[in-house]
Amino acid sequence: QVQLVESGGGLVQPGGSLRLSCTASGSIFWGNAMAWYRQTPGKEREFVAGITVTGNTNYEDSVKGRFTVSRDNAKNTIYLQMNSLKPEDTGIYYCNRNSGIVFPWGQGTQVTVSS
Repeated sequence: QVQLVESGGGLVQPGGSLRLSCTASGSIFWGNAMAWYRQTPGKEREFVAGITVTGNTNYEDSVKGRFTVSRDNAKNTIYLQMNSLKPEDTGIYYCNRNSGIVFPWGQGTQVTVSS
């Protein structure tokens, strides 16, 4: 069974940076467009950033120019570099497929941006 494990979250001041990682069991990244999602209390899980098999990326408007998604298929890992963080970036971040039937969700990693 596929298992996704997110890590790298934490508490950071506004303007700071974090790098999130998502590692999957098995070679599931091959052939799968992947994405990062964010969930905040009382809201639906929302798309943040996506990356195709060939490395093309797309971003939710509020994170464009601040976040960068990348992948290392050899390590079954995708990353989310988050710079110039804002309080509204706070949430639990998850990774999963960008389309089609999603894999079982991991536990996510908490990002808190606060002074």
